[in-house]
This record gives sequence, structure tokens and C-alpha cells, in this order.
Amino acid sequence: MTINKTVFITGGARRIGLATAKYLHDEGYNIIISYNKSNKDAKKIFTELNSYRKNSCQVIKIDFLSIKDYESISKKIIKFFGRVDVLVNNASRFYPTQINKINEKNWHDIIDTNLKSALFFSKSFYPELKKRKGCIINIVDIHVNPPLKDHIIYNISKAGLLALTKTLAKDLAPSIRVNSISPGAIMWAEADAKKINKQKEILSKIPLNKTGSPNDIAKAILFLIKDADYITGQNINIDGGRKLNM
Repeated sequence: MTINKTVFITGGARRIGLATAKYLHDEGYNIIISYNKSNKDAKKIFTELNSYRKNSCQVIKIDFLSIKDYESISKKIIKFFGRVDVLVNNASRFYPTQINKINEKNWHDIIDTNLKSALFFSKSFYPELKKRKGCIINIVDIHVNPPLKDHIIYNISKAGLLALTKTLAKDLAPSIRVNSISPGAIMWAEADAKKINKQKEILSKIPLNKTGSPNDIAKAILFLIKDADYITGQNINIDGGRKLNM
């Protein structure tokens, strides 16, 4: 009997996480998705993926601001399919935080979601991933360097996530590979969806002169899972060449 490998994607009910869940499911993986407020989206993808392949997707509601015990949540997640082979730390909070407006609520909201969850899930899934010779993939951002103006806490969270990638790659080797992906203009931020002039300005700085697709990220994640046995501690920019002009 074939045992399907299992991928746990945090924040997998929308946007890049959703595209990744669908893409990896098409490749035969069992999918576990965490969500917080996206109840309808989570129910929709749960129904959709299980209609394609019975008992192949599970969803779990997680509020990263209220987690007291990552270990118990991780054990619950492993029980869904009896294994977890890949951890994709994709969950992310993104909004401006100017220096004169930052507060502890913003700090915990962004840091706990973007950075703390990745660290503590990596810790709690470590024994399982080691047993499976699995991997961890963190979703960072090309704006780690140079940083995005007026997004102080977000920049810190993603810079920390990149540092975490390289640190874990050292500390968890040789059993577990750890890499990251930094998306560029893949999907417009919801706040910029109708700002045509801003979109044109960004596109003018991208050598390939177009936005990417969420599947560009999903394909890179599949590569890091399946075909990157000798790659760890690396960050892949998927940005149409945008970093060349930053």
C-alpha cells in the first residue's frame, strides 16, 4: 500500500498558501492547512480537495496569538494522517507599522504569526521530521533587504525568518533540510489591488515586466521537497529579477 507523504501548510486557506495546497495535492501529497479567520475558505478547500481524493485534506483552526502549547497542537496535526513530512511556514501578517504608531499589539500580532510560529512549530515537529527525513520551507519576502518603508515590524519578522532558516539548516542537519523562498510581486497586497499607478511603478522595476503566479511559489516548494536533496540553508528569490533593481 502506498503511503502518501503529508505537508502541513500554515495559513494555507488563502493566496499563496492556498495555491500551494492545491498544487501539492495534485502531486499526490496529503495536505493539512491551518487557518484563523478564513473559515469559509478553509471549508471550501477541505471539501474541494477531499472530493478529488478521499481523506486527503484536513484543516485546523489556529490563532497564533493564543497558542500556549505548540507541542499538543503538533501532536494533533500528526494524528490526522499519522505523519508529517514537510512543514511550510507560510502564515503571515502584513500591514504598515510606522515608527510613531507601533505598539505591542502590532508587535505580537505580526511577530507571533510570521516568526514565532515558525520557530516553535519547527521545534515541536523536529522529532517527526527527523524520523521522516523531512524538510522545512519558510516563506520570507524579497523586502527583507532592502526593507520596505513604513513596515518596521513586518521587516523585522521576515528578516528573523530568514535568519531562522539559516540557523535551523545548521542545527537540524543532516536529518532535516531547511530552506526559504522570498516572493516578489506574486499577488498584489489587498491594499494595493486597485492602485494601478503603484502597480505600474513596481512593474517598471521588474526585468521580466510582469507579476508572477502563486504557482511559481508552489513549484519552487515542490522542487525543494522532491529534488533538492543536497540543498539546505538557501533562500530562493522568485521575483522576476526585481532584486536586481532594488
